[in-house]
Amino acid sequence: MTKEQKDNLFVLVKSLSKSEKRQFKLYVGRLGVNEDSKFLLLFNILDKLPSYDEAAILKKGIVKKQQLSNLKAHLYKQILISLRLNPSHQNIRIQIREQLDFATILYHKGLYRQSLKILDKAKSLAISHEEKNIAYEIVELEKVIESQYITRSISNRADELTIQAKELSQQNVLASKLSNLSLQLYGLFLKTGYVKNDKENKRITKYFNDRLPKYDISTLGFREKLWLYKAHLWYSFLTQDFLACYKYSSKWVTLFYDNRDQIVLNPVFFLKGNHYLLESLFYLRHYQKFKSTLKELETITQEDWFPIDDNVEGLTFLYVYNNKFNLHFIEGSFHEGLPMVEQVLNKLKKYQDRIDEHHIMVFYYKIASLYFGAGENKKCIFFLEKIIDNKSLEMREDLLCFARVLNLVAHYEAGLDYNLEALIKSTYKFLIKMEDLYEVQKEMIKFLRGLGDIYPHEVKGEFIKLHEKLKQYENDPYQSRAFLYLDIISWLESKIQNRPIDLVIKNKFHDNLVRK
Repeated sequence: MTKEQKDNLFVLVKSLSKSEKRQFKLYVGRLGVNEDSKFLLLFNILDKLPSYDEAAILKKGIVKKQQLSNLKAHLYKQILISLRLNPSHQNIRIQIREQLDFATILYHKGLYRQSLKILDKAKSLAISHEEKNIAYEIVELEKVIESQYITRSISNRADELTIQAKELSQQNVLASKLSNLSLQLYGLFLKTGYVKNDKENKRITKYFNDRLPKYDISTLGFREKLWLYKAHLWYSFLTQDFLACYKYSSKWVTLFYDNRDQIVLNPVFFLKGNHYLLESLFYLRHYQKFKSTLKELETITQEDWFPIDDNVEGLTFLYVYNNKFNLHFIEGSFHEGLPMVEQVLNKLKKYQDRIDEHHIMVFYYKIASLYFGAGENKKCIFFLEKIIDNKSLEMREDLLCFARVLNLVAHYEAGLDYNLEALIKSTYKFLIKMEDLYEVQKEMIKFLRGLGDIYPHEVKGEFIKLHEKLKQYENDPYQSRAFLYLDIISWLESKIQNRPIDLVIKNKFHDNLVRK
């Protein structure tokens, strides 16, 4: 997407569906605004422009340059009001907010009994749908009305509202502490990645225990449990305790299945919970459970009752296809997965405004890995170079690191020896800048640097030596995760046995199924 297209109003207009555009024009008509209204004319111009072009807008003569900013702000506001009125964007949260607004208007008109009646219904709705922040706001407004005016609605009203406000406040404070902890742990994950030794493990464990608030699980509602499971999940991911990751992501997903109305109200959290559950199962290599969970997620997101909007649609694609790649990696079915590449690339174009650059790069790495497993090394290199050449990608150094290592291996496999030495040097320079390398990465670099000095008849022996060195890290809690990015062990075995890598992985997969 070009720089000009990032104008907020233009992006909003382009995100509208045909029905939303039709609704907006009907909404403008209901306002009794002249069809030649400037903001409607601006809307029609932006709708037709292929990219944001201020000069083209001014050329139409509907507005002067100094007035354009105000006109754009007015149009932006009117579009949002129209979207708020659209039935497809209505949910229980918006309905409760609307009732609170109505009650506030009645209160200011002095219609106190009517206001309290609406507030009481809205409060019951909010509490039953776990919208406790809004419920607390409602109770606070009820307290204002009861304290300022003699309504005589209930004799013990003051005590009832005081107790209710206290309970909601305590629940909101607990949820806030748990959500803060979850966010802080996620921030640590982005900053430092997974723990790499016992010292880091102890530091993260202390950090988690010091900030975990006291709670009684029997008194927690849906929302508090959700944040509790999220906090535990991120702690487990950081410490690479994938069994605990499975435990808490499973609790997260089960919580939604036990409260199905919450899937409709919070589809994003439902999708994320399933994604983390699938990720945990992938790390644990629990194939049957992984496959059934993925199928169940695909099925439920295609149900008529499952809520779909632009954000949910983009996330559904992201999580479902991410894990479809992982399914092929577990099975070793690389060739069978190749038809999916074109589907994913087309969907990435469709959702380019809804998926961040980091996740696009993750897809490129998975596509590259798929081609590598299928023996199509030049196509693998093509997608890896998209990651390596991306200068704006600051997050996830591990992704950049393994993209470079796989790039070296793919060049070696493709017989592109003419610039292998230069690639080794640039990769080595990049890796030594990283503070903490996996031992697997260090051994790979040593091996690749020494390739130029090895005679052809000695190569197989060197592969065997490297395989023996890396096998010792396969079950190491701090090193084994490196093999999830790049199955170096299977690659080495394919070179030693002189067999395609996909056959090696398939054989391992089938042997594991037989053992289980």
